Amino acid sequence: MSENTAAPLDASPDDSSPEKRDFIRQIVREDLASGRHQAIKTRFPPEPNGYLHIGHAKAICLDFGIAAEFGGVCNLRLDDTNPAKEDPEYVAAIQDDVRWLGFDWHDLRHASDYFEVFYQAALKLIRQGDAFVCDLTAEQVREYRGSLTEAGRNSPWRDRSVEENLDLFQRMRAGEFADGARTLRAKIDMASGNINLRDPALYRIKHVEHQNTGNDWPIYPMYDFAHSLSDAAEGITHSLCTLEFEDHRPLYDWCVDKTDLAHSPELIAPLLARGLPKEASKPRQIEFSRLNFNYLVMSKRKLLAMVNDGLVDGWNDPRMPTLQGIRRRGYTPSALRLMVDRVGISKQNSLLDYSLLEGALRDDLDAAAPRRMAVIDPLKLVLTNLPDDHVETLSFSNHPKDESFGKREVPFSRELWIEREDFEEVPPKGFKRLTTGGEVRLRGAGIIRCDEVIKDAEGRIVELRGWLDPESRPGMAGAERKIKGTIHWVSARHAVATEVRLYDRLFTVPNPDDEAEGKTYRDYLNPDSRRTVTGYVEPAAASAAPEQSFQFERLGYFVADRYDHAADKPVFNRSVTLRDTWAKA
Repeated sequence: MSENTAAPLDASPDDSSPEKRDFIRQIVREDLASGRHQAIKTRFPPEPNGYLHIGHAKAICLDFGIAAEFGGVCNLRLDDTNPAKEDPEYVAAIQDDVRWLGFDWHDLRHASDYFEVFYQAALKLIRQGDAFVCDLTAEQVREYRGSLTEAGRNSPWRDRSVEENLDLFQRMRAGEFADGARTLRAKIDMASGNINLRDPALYRIKHVEHQNTGNDWPIYPMYDFAHSLSDAAEGITHSLCTLEFEDHRPLYDWCVDKTDLAHSPELIAPLLARGLPKEASKPRQIEFSRLNFNYLVMSKRKLLAMVNDGLVDGWNDPRMPTLQGIRRRGYTPSALRLMVDRVGISKQNSLLDYSLLEGALRDDLDAAAPRRMAVIDPLKLVLTNLPDDHVETLSFSNHPKDESFGKREVPFSRELWIEREDFEEVPPKGFKRLTTGGEVRLRGAGIIRCDEVIKDAEGRIVELRGWLDPESRPGMAGAERKIKGTIHWVSARHAVATEVRLYDRLFTVPNPDDEAEGKTYRDYLNPDSRRTVTGYVEPAAASAAPEQSFQFERLGYFVADRYDHAADKPVFNRSVTLRDTWAKA
């Protein structure tokens, strides 16, 4: 259990930073000013039934960020009320993701910490006449519920006596009944215009072993009941959630008000028995728009299906929108926080353009990533006027915009690798790179001319032979000669062979969830979302640590793979291209 505050791990207070003025922060300011709250407490409450994705990044930044901005704290609470779909693997990944984003929690809690509180609260509701045990099947409940235009009907079991309901619910707790045989339902209003208030289920029977409580509980609370009472039990002041829960807010408030946790000693007692502080309060639910991007699917069900069916290489596949996946792709916590700030907080759901995400990463890495040279589609260039054993060391800046990055030494020799696309035997109009008989500036080394093209038996170009102008080296007078193009290179003698994984968008259409044409997201998987090639990198790139990001000059931003990269066998993933190539597609 951590006692850290909710401040970002890699951030420090900056009084000069602009004050954020979204509607949620304004509510918090007003609540503090009015004296409704003296301190702020939030929580991030994911279900441990899958990996967190990009959409969760917004919630994490909001929950932890607001707590930090207003001098409060934020809990991480795992909503483990559905053990059939939960796994310790997800629990570990969730904690790793939150910390990676730059946050730490005040307390680590679980909904299962409050199982006895929920149970005692349910008994209280029964005694008050606010809940009853219902024998309708799930299908019958749907039939009785009605529709948006038709009121529901009361369950035939709605008027059971308090004594009978207490007896049946206690027997449910004792494990006497089979799964699905009975539910505990709230007694609210079957004619309500809000279907969530039509006597919703509070408990269901499920004989499933729980990762934290074992087989102690054959009944488990429903989400709305458990979530609202967990917030109340933890003393949460502002319960922030996405817009799909807006219609659930009346039920949230009903559960909080009817159980009145703060003034119910029998509900506080289980907290004290577990050594948890008595923090009960009346939380306020506030909804905001979720984060949705085109060219992605973020349904946990669909993501799990892609993993299970081998359509991707697991939850941390760099093409996946999971935080584990985009981290491996090379996305940085600061880029995600920048993206969240740019998107802002609103009450309007919208489908955002993927370029917003990529743009935030480009801007972040442009400032933070050292530069290196790499060639991913190599073509050999031999400078014939240099001796066979010619080797020298050239000095390059690690970052053209920031001298604090320092310099590095790059080996240069007679034989080089250049990008195949940087040469055209018959150049198209406007081509400014190397051609037969043409000149180009070799990055940091001088001006070269191509004199000869060597081809194999099939007519494929396998080697270029050229000449390096000895008077054009950097600093010489000849270097000022006007040359239109500049290309990069690596020394063939010194470069390190590297596996380069060229990642692109996972889907070919902006809205892969659209099934209007009878297709599913599976039909829109991009066959070119990953292409693996063997390239070459300068030695200073090969020696990178896993997760080290670079700009490979003229190619894009790349990251040393988190799991597969090693200095003697480098593996780099393309994080993002230098420009938005999809905008031109």
